[in-house]
Amino acid sequence: MNLPNKTLASFLDDLASASPAPGGGSVAAFAGALGSALAAMVCRLTIGKKKYAEVGEEMEAVLMMAEDLRAKFTRLADTDTEAFNKVMDAYSLPKDSDDRKALRNAAIQTATKEAALVPLECMKHGIDALALARTVAGKGNLNSVSDAGVSALMIGAGIEAAALNVKINLTGITDTDFVEWKSSEVASILRTGREAAGEILSIVEGKISA
Repeated sequence: MNLPNKTLASFLDDLASASPAPGGGSVAAFAGALGSALAAMVCRLTIGKKKYAEVGEEMEAVLMMAEDLRAKFTRLADTDTEAFNKVMDAYSLPKDSDDRKALRNAAIQTATKEAALVPLECMKHGIDALALARTVAGKGNLNSVSDAGVSALMIGAGIEAAALNVKINLTGITDTDFVEWKSSEVASILRTGREAAGEILSIVEGKISA
């Protein structure tokens, strides 16, 4: 897909097409990228302002981390499509003998595990991104506090969306230990993400209504 080199219109055309990829997993990653970009914007609108001189260095550090996460999320949007295509390739392998069936099944399991791990990585990066959104919501330029709130909403949505993609891939995996392990991770990250996003929105609402 090569998302970094696509226009938004082109990405949306691909998304709306009859092809199943890019799909929800790429959108989840893109939501994280959007949220990270907004956090970076708030940093840039804070850095260099006399009123926020005390947090200037902190905002510089947050900016670097936000840009790093934006790049990671963007790459994951492509990686998710690649992982899905590997699953489809595995399903297309021949199954006209017992040996070939065994190889096909093994390939499907390996590819499906990978397809589950990509959105799980997206979820983990989402928790890191929410920490940055919290910082910019609490210490960033007050005039951009609503943008910090939208950042948290987008990142939170990305985490929720990625969770759905992990879960649907786990249904096709026969390794019960792997499924239980990753299901537990998903549940834990969702709890953390929902709590963090809620706290950020409370901060934002408080500043807007003050």
